Amino acid sequence: MTGLRAGQLARRLRLQSRSASQDSFGGQNLAWVDVATVWAEIRPITGRELENARRIASEVSHQILVRYQPLLADSKVVAGYRALYKGRIFNIHASMNEDERNTVLTLLASEGMDDG
Repeated sequence: MTGLRAGQLARRLRLQSRSASQDSFGGQNLAWVDVATVWAEIRPITGRELENARRIASEVSHQILVRYQPLLADSKVVAGYRALYKGRIFNIHASMNEDERNTVLTLLASEGMDDG
């Protein structure tokens, strides 16, 4: 893919990273912090049922297309992010810079297993 059509990015996503802080008792608090809000296209790829701890949970794989931003260029950092869209949580596993042209990023994500 070398470019995006007008109107292709029709979904507004919030990208978040996990942040750790210390509470007053010395324990660790984990929270999600907004990193960016972007326009995106969400494409489902596959679906499967997984048995996890005696329960069935659905996992759906997605490609999320966004415009290139330097903030999202480091795949190792982005792999720890999650995306929120209308109450849905997508765990991001990888970020790919399409054709290394700094135009489109493809985020590979899964939905349905946990809250990130």
